[in-house]
Amino acid sequence: MMCYEGWIMKWTKLTLSTMAEAVDLVSNMLSELGIEGIEIVDNVPITEQEKKAMFIDILPELDLDDKTAEISFYLGEEDSLQTITYQIQEGLRELSGYVDVGSGVIEVSETEDTDWINNWKAYFKPFRIDDTIVIKPTWEELASVGEKDIVIEIDPGTSFGTGSHETTKLCILGIKKHLKPGMHLLDVGCGSGILSIVGAKLGADRIFATDIDSNAVNSAYENAEVNKISTNILNIVSGDIISDNTLQQKAGMECYDMAVANILADVIIPLSAEIGQHIKPGGFFISSGIINTKKEQVKAAVLENGFQILEINEMGDWVSIVAQKPVRD
Repeated sequence: MMCYEGWIMKWTKLTLSTMAEAVDLVSNMLSELGIEGIEIVDNVPITEQEKKAMFIDILPELDLDDKTAEISFYLGEEDSLQTITYQIQEGLRELSGYVDVGSGVIEVSETEDTDWINNWKAYFKPFRIDDTIVIKPTWEELASVGEKDIVIEIDPGTSFGTGSHETTKLCILGIKKHLKPGMHLLDVGCGSGILSIVGAKLGADRIFATDIDSNAVNSAYENAEVNKISTNILNIVSGDIISDNTLQQKAGMECYDMAVANILADVIIPLSAEIGQHIKPGGFFISSGIINTKKEQVKAAVLENGFQILEINEMGDWVSIVAQKPVRD
């Protein structure tokens, strides 16, 4: 979407009233509708452990009796407000069979704040994935870094992937556990490039990444440069590896020790039929972005396409499946 000099883009802000327990499911539903850059406000307290991991000192005062939540997002002038609100209401009706979605009221307002897409940066602070991996926004400074810390600097821009969401954390932990120095890595749906960068920092010496969004490719290359990841190691291409034969050939056949995909269940299911031809026998397929209500569907697809499941890891309402391509006799 272009914004020409001297012309102020008008954005429509939608704020959806729901319940804190439904936030993950509603967020996933919005993502499936193509809505990105959501803002969540609730009264769920963070733990002392999370407080330390996020490098913050002061916890906000919360009304713990208030279980409601608000999810805000923006639509451009070319988006159909009527269509989007109808799709959201249909999605809420479906989710109400699983969880209390609250009132589902959608408030609409208009803004001319052309920099709204960057305003969230005030809330993106350095945090730990585990005892050694630290995610740091490019515009923030770290007070201290441990000897064994691996620091990943990220500016996601308009792409998915700050590392803070459970799906990305699960994927990063899977990569750390199974990736060995010298391995070749395939990253499908790379977004900001965070998983490719983690792989490179952990010793992968060849990485091929793809994303259907050309803007994500630019963002991933910029983040790779900030993290001093050479283009000799990382190659990023725009396209859909599930359906694009040219991209499939460019990626190469049976040449990766590990493939990772932090996308959505409805994409991972068809991807599991394609990805195996790119993975070496004995190689790993780590998928994430799977809402727990679709775990069994993804599990069935992974097994049906010849993989052996090694682990199923869960965090909150999200699932990651670590599978392996069998070694030939």
